[in-house]
Amino acid sequence: MSEQYGILLVSHVAELADGLARLLKQAAKDVNVKAVGGTEDGGIGTDFDKIMGALGKMKEPEILAFYDLGSAKMNLELVRDLTDKKLIICDVAFVEGAYTAAALVQADTPFDDLCEQLQGLKVK
Repeated sequence: MSEQYGILLVSHVAELADGLARLLKQAAKDVNVKAVGGTEDGGIGTDFDKIMGALGKMKEPEILAFYDLGSAKMNLELVRDLTDKKLIICDVAFVEGAYTAAALVQADTPFDDLCEQLQGLKVK
């Protein structure tokens, strides 16, 4: 499954995205995790071009995307409309959701079971 799914992390702060990617690699060393944070000039925010660039470097056909705040989700939705990859935007707690997904992808958990596990982490 780790060749089928990659994980894309989008945060308003580069250090948050990078730190979470480091954490995920502890639980899922074989899963491709890309972190995108901050604006092009190093400020706080998200950047469509940075997200699109990171997605373009991912070889997996299906990408599980996690985000920290609503405007990051809006950029992910725009990216999803412009890519040939299957970008699955996960509306779950950023850290807990991404960590759970990474561990389950690493364990080759069937996709439906992975989705079921994430249900309890949904952001309402």
